[in-house]
Amino acid sequence: MHRGGCNSQASQRSGSLCTMSVSGLSPPRPLGSVSGLLQVASLLGLVLLLLKAAQLYLRRQWLLKAFQEFPCPPSHWLYGHSQELRNDQGLQDLLKRVEKFPCASPRWLGGTSVQLLVYDPDYMKVILGRSDPKSLGIYKFMAPWIGYGLLLLNGQTWFQHRRMLTPAFHYDILKPYVGLMADSVRVMLDKWEELINQDSHLDIFGHISLMTLDTIMKCAFSHQGSIQTDRTSDQVEEGSAAEGGRAGEGQKEEALGFPGHPPLCQKAPGLPRPCPPFRISFGFRDHLDQMPYTTMCIKEALRLYPPVPGIGRELSKPITFPDGRSLPRGIMVMLSFYALHHNPKVWPNPEVFDPFRFAPGSSQHSHAFLPFSGGSRNCIGKQFAMNELKVAVALTLLRFELAPDPSRVAVPVPRIVLKSKNGIHLHLRKLL
Repeated sequence: MHRGGCNSQASQRSGSLCTMSVSGLSPPRPLGSVSGLLQVASLLGLVLLLLKAAQLYLRRQWLLKAFQEFPCPPSHWLYGHSQELRNDQGLQDLLKRVEKFPCASPRWLGGTSVQLLVYDPDYMKVILGRSDPKSLGIYKFMAPWIGYGLLLLNGQTWFQHRRMLTPAFHYDILKPYVGLMADSVRVMLDKWEELINQDSHLDIFGHISLMTLDTIMKCAFSHQGSIQTDRTSDQVEEGSAAEGGRAGEGQKEEALGFPGHPPLCQKAPGLPRPCPPFRISFGFRDHLDQMPYTTMCIKEALRLYPPVPGIGRELSKPITFPDGRSLPRGIMVMLSFYALHHNPKVWPNPEVFDPFRFAPGSSQHSHAFLPFSGGSRNCIGKQFAMNELKVAVALTLLRFELAPDPSRVAVPVPRIVLKSKNGIHLHLRKLL
């Protein structure tokens, strides 16, 4: 029995040792339960949140210090001045800034996002004389739409593209396109004649958009038809690509004048006679420089309603402005051409349409009028655009008298370009 008891005790000890060895070889249990893991994750998340909050706080303090010399309207600590961008009074709010804060003022887009709105010609000259890149935050969303061309490129790549394309926009190169522009305008005016037989009221925004698209398709891509009429080819109305340069020639010659204004080459009060009286037929490519009053009116319209209301730059190095105020690198700057053109310190009575601001011999600051931007990155197609405007205005006023619709006044809103929220409604009367 004693021997059996010993055997029994030995068996128990060996079983305990086996159990211990097996438990030692099995995988260790997790350090904590699922709730423990959640606690660790929550702690890490809280630490990251605090780090991010500290980063944002330091960023805001840095921005406040950078802009301490530039006063601005009161802003909310979280969403800044964003409410100015969410209503239809954005342009009016902008003009209030211009009157109250000279030269420039910060606009807070959020607690840690801010841009300097610039509307002073001296400030514009300093910024546009530099080679700061365009602000990616403003322009990057356009890349999938238009790709990386002259508008979005920066640095050496942009310079190479610009140098390659500049000869194509030389004044003499653009002259033959005047006939094609006249073609597109005549198609639009023919449509207007049909439409006003039913109603003299017309919203011209869509018609103008199609006409400009038609023009660029013909001039840039040698399109043979007309976008405006959805026809692939119409030699009688549109003219072939080979005849485009002479399109419109041989029409009845007419004196070109504005209703209620002197003819375009007639001496106006206070103006020297710029050219002898002449009668114009279209092709008038050689006469585009002999339309001073038309040019004055177009420039004044571009002052009041610049095609692009503003452009953005990101400072690549510190900048000091003529009044001694400065900003560090990395700051986003918005050059507001709309505010510049409505700045009463630059343009007296800025809301009044006065073409004689641009009369021959008048003088303005070199950067007071920037409908096509300025500096090395100015609009490469500005001469093309001016030619098209002159052709469109001249041909239209030969056939129609235009008057605004007082019941539907255009409401300008700033988008990528300046446009009207409710269209451009006019009353048209055909001239005999």
